[in-house]
Amino acid sequence: MGTCELCGRQMVETTVHHLLPKEKGGTFGTTANLCIPCHKQIHALYTNEEIATRLTTLPELRGDEKLSSFIRWIRKQPSTK
Repeated sequence: MGTCELCGRQMVETTVHHLLPKEKGGTFGTTANLCIPCHKQIHALYTNEEIATRLTTLPELRGDEKLSSFIRWIRKQPSTK
């Protein structure tokens, strides 16, 4: 259990997200520990091409219009969700 680096929820199961997708050369690059819902939402909303060209940092992800509304919602959800 840990803290999601994107939404800030604590005591959640986290997965490793490559800020630069592995298929775009990010295998050994910077990663972030994200809760499963945040990680799934990123990959549901964006292609790896979009992530690689404009969403390679946590501030860029947080500032994106589509993802920011999800983050506002998920922050209010219990860590068990």
